[in-house]
Amino acid sequence: VITIPPSNPVVTIPAPDTFKLAWADEFDGIGVNSTNWNFETGGAGWGNNEKEYYQAANATVENGKLIIAARKENVSTNNYTSARMTTYGKHEFTYGKIEARIMIPIGQGLWPAFWLLGSNINSLSWPACGETDIMEHINTDNLFYGTLHWDNNGYTSYGDKTTTTLPADYHIYAIEWDSSAIRWYLDGVKYNEANILNNINGTEEFHKPFFIILNLAVGGNWPGQTIDDSKFPASMFVDYVRVYQK
Repeated sequence: VITIPPSNPVVTIPAPDTFKLAWADEFDGIGVNSTNWNFETGGAGWGNNEKEYYQAANATVENGKLIIAARKENVSTNNYTSARMTTYGKHEFTYGKIEARIMIPIGQGLWPAFWLLGSNINSLSWPACGETDIMEHINTDNLFYGTLHWDNNGYTSYGDKTTTTLPADYHIYAIEWDSSAIRWYLDGVKYNEANILNNINGTEEFHKPFFIILNLAVGGNWPGQTIDDSKFPASMFVDYVRVYQK
């Protein structure tokens, strides 16, 4: 049984003369909207030696929230299940403000993420397609990470992190992305900026369309393979995902 926590209704909306809403999912229906989201399925580690099997059954919509639940259960050779959702081929964006209001689970081995991949991944593969991590969190600390990954004559990354005293509460995670830079925000406070002006340092990937991903991984190279099974089911609650463009 998953208990939906109370939600603070206060949200931040950009000034209309700066950004206009281009697309959003407010999760106000009775299930995941298939015109917005695809489900990725499988449990072969996803390139990071993750332990979960991703399946659509672990994503539900209730009371205006998307719930991605990681569970301790056996599917195939995996001892955990979860969900990974993308807007690939349905909603893809170049530049804008991309944000989500999310409450993450905290626990050893948990790895919630809100991120973007280049839409040309199937032709160029990773990291040449580019990756923008808007929010990642691992394990039990209060650190949140915003990172770029790309190919500059070999794998390259750039990122930074920030903290909050209440990591398990709802927060708004966002980037503002234009032809000159990508800037990361937590609850409206900027904590990281990457220069992409004129493709500096091989950043041409970040001037092309990207799609959105939401997922909750269990284990992996970064959080490690020690899992606190007392935390299951572990749920990531998403109030909304919104994209604004100038």
